[in-house]
Amino acid sequence: RSSWLLLAPLLTPPVPVITAPPCSLCPEGAHRFQWIRNLVPEFGISSSHVKVLSSPAEFYELLKVQIKAAKQRVVVASLYLGTGLLEQELVYCLEETLEKSLQAKGSPNLKVSILLDYTRGSRGRKNSRTMLIPLLQRFPEQVRVSLFHTPNLRGLLRLLIPERFNETIGLQHIKVYLFDDNVILSGANLSELYFTNRQDRYVLLRDSPEIADFFTELVDAIGDVSLQLQQDDTVQMMEGMVHPYQGDKVAYCEIANRKIMEVINSARTRQERLHAKTFHSSQPGSSLLSQQGSQAAGSLKPEPDTWIYPLIQMKSFGIQIDEMVTETLLTEAERDARIYLTTGYFNLTQAYMDLILGTRAEYRILLASPEVNGFFGAKGVAGAIPAAYVYIEHQFYSEVCYLQQQERVQLQEYSRAGWTFHAKGLWLYLAGSDLPCLTLIGSPNFGYRSVHRDLEAQVAIVTENKALQQQLHQEQEQLYLCSGVVSTSTFEQPNRYVKLWVKLVTPLIKNFF
Repeated sequence: RSSWLLLAPLLTPPVPVITAPPCSLCPEGAHRFQWIRNLVPEFGISSSHVKVLSSPAEFYELLKVQIKAAKQRVVVASLYLGTGLLEQELVYCLEETLEKSLQAKGSPNLKVSILLDYTRGSRGRKNSRTMLIPLLQRFPEQVRVSLFHTPNLRGLLRLLIPERFNETIGLQHIKVYLFDDNVILSGANLSELYFTNRQDRYVLLRDSPEIADFFTELVDAIGDVSLQLQQDDTVQMMEGMVHPYQGDKVAYCEIANRKIMEVINSARTRQERLHAKTFHSSQPGSSLLSQQGSQAAGSLKPEPDTWIYPLIQMKSFGIQIDEMVTETLLTEAERDARIYLTTGYFNLTQAYMDLILGTRAEYRILLASPEVNGFFGAKGVAGAIPAAYVYIEHQFYSEVCYLQQQERVQLQEYSRAGWTFHAKGLWLYLAGSDLPCLTLIGSPNFGYRSVHRDLEAQVAIVTENKALQQQLHQEQEQLYLCSGVVSTSTFEQPNRYVKLWVKLVTPLIKNFF
């Protein structure tokens, strides 16, 4: 399958084609990935605007600093907001910043938009909703809290499935933290574990107004088709909007698709026009006088050496861009290229497994050992989930051995005392290169849930800049340093024993976790 064939079903109605052809016809370095811009907007930036973070504490401190400095907008998309002291501190920071905005001369400029999942955000008596209601009550004109409810949880299913288990049907899983023109993309949620000892990934894109505008519009679009939290802890839909579980499912999904694709396509068109304008103004025939004038006004930006592509996956709404781009990257990876792929929950889709086992690149797949799995030690049925992941891992490893691919496809397990593991993403090293030129970072886990059930978003970061490539390489190395290589003996350890009932049940429920 060529890149073009894989991407063709997703290509949207024609827009002015100003840039390169659709396939990998620019085979040199980072530019070979420009085919992605046939699907999504391409944001060219300077690598100096990208910072890779490494620790939960650094992530938490940055969130507080950014909230306090925000003047125009704070946009948050997360699965949920926790209820502990650290989370309360974030709410206090928001309250303080909103208060300052109110006291400023003229009308308050700061707008806060928060998007969470309805089922996860409503769990328990004290929950994300109760944490945020004081902000809604005090700043009703400035704060919006949207709670996404999957259209697939409806009718008898919604009545019968208990709390916690209802989250398996589908979630708002996107993690974006945006402050004015600064964007943090991560897989981390807003709770104490993710601020202390749950390892994840985080990247800051500074002074990137076009990227910030895109994610603001995306969160707004999802917010528009979500339930709106009210000051009395009730929820209601925006006027004229189809209800996600009481209204017609097909009509709801069509509206959601239209709203979200409009965000993607309008941003793509804007970026193409911007690219064309920059290209024409840099041509030898363009007016030297106008170039000098704009340079004096400081409007000319340095030539980009890094490109950001937002990849969206919302299969419920017929949007599967992330899945197709990921499949294409795996398909097109050349012999001797190296792909480092990491996930907190090893449960790859059949398509991803087939591509990994059937293509030419080398793979180093990092996953959580049972002790650092987020479900380790959980009560009830959830406590068996780490064993289910061990069973899935063992099956995949057996397939690797059967195909005699142990040298090319290597599994590694993250293990760190007192920590859990939630990092997900991909680093691509082209053949002959010691540094990655592409990474995927965001919310997807490469599993069935990410592809078929949840709302997901990540970005592909493609860079030619050696310093940024070095940052990404160090991030990868730091994660993999805390790991051991999986071998046959791994599954002979006592803590890898999987009970018979778990083996029998796993194939039936693996698409729900």
